Amino acid sequence: MNQEETVQYLKNVTRSIPDYPKPGIVFRDLTTIFQDGKSFSMALDSLMNCLKDENSEPITFDKLAGIEARGFVLAGALAAKMGGGVALLRKPGKLPYKKRGIEYKLEYGEDALEMHVDAIQPGERVVVVDDLLATGGTAEAGCKLVEEAGGRIIKVLFLVELPELEGRKKLGDYDINSIITFEGQ
Repeated sequence: MNQEETVQYLKNVTRSIPDYPKPGIVFRDLTTIFQDGKSFSMALDSLMNCLKDENSEPITFDKLAGIEARGFVLAGALAAKMGGGVALLRKPGKLPYKKRGIEYKLEYGEDALEMHVDAIQPGERVVVVDDLLATGGTAEAGCKLVEEAGGRIIKVLFLVELPELEGRKKLGDYDINSIITFEGQ
């Protein structure tokens, strides 16, 4: 299957739930990809292709920073296949050790992310991973948190992107890749 066919297959597997969490929103439920071995493998292969240079050689990184919660699934699976460690970027109150955090604004309120103080070391090359890019606020906060720890963001990676919400604008000059795009919210 070529990349275009893979993307279409994964789009077809994704469950779309209208009017969730509120009227007018179509929720893209990626658990349907994760729970099917073939689909999950295809998604990981596509994401791994984004972690190659112009000569199709794997890029060098130290850590994959997975954003809670589905970003953990992707970052962990990618690390198992490609090497590198996993740093967990979590919602507040979930980490037991010393942590650093960042607060950020969402479309309808505020949120925060935290990570252990020793999750990222200064100078480490980091790929930030999340399941979906919508407005970009959570990914932007995750990138800032990694950079505040001294990490260097070399790639920001998403399985799905909703381009109409213009999340890429918040992420500025980062090298961003997504596999699947869905038009509309």
